[in-house]
Amino acid sequence: MSRIAAILLAAGKSSRMGQNKQLLPLDGKPFIRHCLDSLLEAGVVDIVVVLGANGAEIEPVIADLPVSLVWNSDPESDMAASVRIGLTALPDRTGGVLVCLGDHPLVSAATIKDVMAYYKTHPNKIIIPVCNGKRGHPTLFPLTIIEEIFAVATLRDIVHQDARRVALLDIFDPGVTADIDTPEDFQRIASSPLPT
Repeated sequence: MSRIAAILLAAGKSSRMGQNKQLLPLDGKPFIRHCLDSLLEAGVVDIVVVLGANGAEIEPVIADLPVSLVWNSDPESDMAASVRIGLTALPDRTGGVLVCLGDHPLVSAATIKDVMAYYKTHPNKIIIPVCNGKRGHPTLFPLTIIEEIFAVATLRDIVHQDARRVALLDIFDPGVTADIDTPEDFQRIASSPLPT
């Protein structure tokens, strides 16, 4: 029986932040732990984390979690390259793939559950969460669709190729659009109470 797996992209250089985003503390734990804890709490069993240039610093922080690690050794590569690497590590039973971003630590487990539940009734659709009219993350792709990344340049190309295979899911979770790229972003998030 096929099931949903997740690829967490954590190979970025964090150049705009000036330090490793994945290790920034938020409410007592690093970004990447927030991301992975939400996936695990949502019931995702198969999780592949794509690490890059800063991976040696990240690895000890998540060593106790039941996740698989793969490495993107090219620091100049783009997100699509990390997705391709992550896809090669997924188990054969995978039917759908959640693509999660390591700079979105506020996405709740409830949101991930909602996205997966919607996919179960729309298994041929790309599921994109939307909050206050803005598209966010994580996006859930059927495996047969996301594998197109081996032939096209970006995930955006896949999403825009055919609007009929995209389903937008309205969700009240500002975490789906709260990407954190700069020190100012981090200060704004860190000074606000975390959603419960």
